Amino acid sequence: MLDALNALSRRIRLFVSRAVISFVDDTRTVQYLQAKINALETVGDIPRYVEYGLSSNPPLGSEALIVFGNGERTNGIVIATSNAKFRVTALKSGEVVVHDNTGQKVYLSQDGMVLDGGGKQVTIRNTPVVLADTPILRCTGDIIDNYGTNTRTVAGMRAVANAHVHGGVQSGSSNTGIPTTLE
Repeated sequence: MLDALNALSRRIRLFVSRAVISFVDDTRTVQYLQAKINALETVGDIPRYVEYGLSSNPPLGSEALIVFGNGERTNGIVIATSNAKFRVTALKSGEVVVHDNTGQKVYLSQDGMVLDGGGKQVTIRNTPVVLADTPILRCTGDIIDNYGTNTRTVAGMRAVANAHVHGGVQSGSSNTGIPTTLE
């Protein structure tokens, strides 16, 4: 009886383990990890399932929480990963942030959505129209439209428009002549 209780106790202790990720295979339909549970035990080819619509590749050294069916180390599933070094902290109740290890974030805060490119370019792809349905669009930098062929910013075009002059203007006349620009 004591042997049976000891075996059951051992299986219960082995049911869930924390581990440190040492390898990630993100090439298959399900991601597989190798993780070091302790100094003597490394487990490999452990599947990691994530919610539909979300994908990530945890940096090496991240922690994993692994559940082992029946307490057998050959039958594990990664149910969570975490990395304290990159975790965004101090979120208010109900807030959400999607982030990576380079500072890029999409932050759904109580005060509004914040997109932080982490100092990198933000690119919008494969959409026929981008609609900014807002009464005011504020930009702290310059705007260039038709950037493939146009080198002048909106501020630069405004300066040209403000500096142009019309010759031959006569009072009451609708013909103002051809303007000249100061480029």
